[in-house]
Amino acid sequence: MDKLMDNPWFIKILALLMAVLLYSAVPNSGGKTTEINVPGENTTETLADIPVKAYYDTENLVVSGIPDTVEVTIEGPMPHVQSAKALKNFEVFVDLTNANIGNQKVKFEVSGLSEKLKATIKPSSLTVAIQEKVTTEFTVEAEFDSDLVKAGYTAGQPTVKPNKVKITGAKDVIDRITYVKATLEGRDLLDSTVSKEAQVQVLDKELNKLNVVVEPAKVEVTIPIKSNDKTVPINIIEKGTPPAGVTIESIDLDVKEAVISGEEDVLKDTDNVRVEVDVSKISDNTTITLPVIISNGITKVTPETVEVTVVVKKEEETTVSGIPINIRNLSEDFEAVINDPANRLVNLLVFGPGAVTGLGPNNFNIFVDLTGFTEGNHNVPIQVNGPPDVNWKPDKSSAKITITRANA
Repeated sequence: MDKLMDNPWFIKILALLMAVLLYSAVPNSGGKTTEINVPGENTTETLADIPVKAYYDTENLVVSGIPDTVEVTIEGPMPHVQSAKALKNFEVFVDLTNANIGNQKVKFEVSGLSEKLKATIKPSSLTVAIQEKVTTEFTVEAEFDSDLVKAGYTAGQPTVKPNKVKITGAKDVIDRITYVKATLEGRDLLDSTVSKEAQVQVLDKELNKLNVVVEPAKVEVTIPIKSNDKTVPINIIEKGTPPAGVTIESIDLDVKEAVISGEEDVLKDTDNVRVEVDVSKISDNTTITLPVIISNGITKVTPETVEVTVVVKKEEETTVSGIPINIRNLSEDFEAVINDPANRLVNLLVFGPGAVTGLGPNNFNIFVDLTGFTEGNHNVPIQVNGPPDVNWKPDKSSAKITITRANA
């Protein structure tokens, strides 16, 4: 008995018998009299979504127009109807084993149904198209959204592996094939080469998807992505003025060139990048790290920073004392006396970037030019000649001169 209870068919039959008994025990909804359904009484049931099978030469033909499911109404003795409803152990089919190529009307048939039952199929018949099955090889074209390529990068020619597929379908459908594409899906921005599996789509000229079989149905699509690069020099831009007494002797970079990335038209118009050095803050030899400055449209620069070495010359200062004042260009008709400074000596404050501490009176010529001067007292500018690249400042800017006529 235990083995019998474990049998699923026994359970199904038992459930069916109990359903029939319960159904027969339910009172009639008419209300006035109670009628008991007798097992031999006829009843009707309508079953929806019954699958349809088609029998034909699947190796050489393609049939279109057959629905996936139909509606079947079953009429007959109640136990048989309930059994067929519960078990659905029958088949709805169309027999096209002897069909010819072209359009033809066919009727639905039922097999496996009890002889005591009558089946009505909706629709009862339909027109189907029978066509020759064709298999043709097509090249697959890769497709992707170019807007997903990150700024500063360029997509190369996509590749597909395998690049050819076999497509099987009705001949007239195969003849309508215009595009065979494998579209790379995804919304992430691309900044490196990507390879992904993609579904093959078969479309007509109006981009309608065609009902065909594709082998293989998926292919591997590879999109090469490369950065738009260009190597340019790094220019040094001096900003500001060096502090007093400081001269910038040289500015050198540890890297002379940079690699920039960006759109191709931006790179075409970009000839250099720059480093800005604020010399107003530099008073000694120094090495500093500064950013490489790029123009608008450049998305990346390598390196981003450089080391800048600045060499300066600082002015030294010394005093050269006791330099005599010479008189130049005095007419022979006159004599001149220097009243101030009384000792006819001038002191110079000397400064410059070189070693000025070694300079002495012999390195300078101090004089007053009396060209055109006549008798009388005059304040005459003191002039100085000295070594190049050296600056100086006399302790007196002018001399008081008395000019008299020379004795005959």
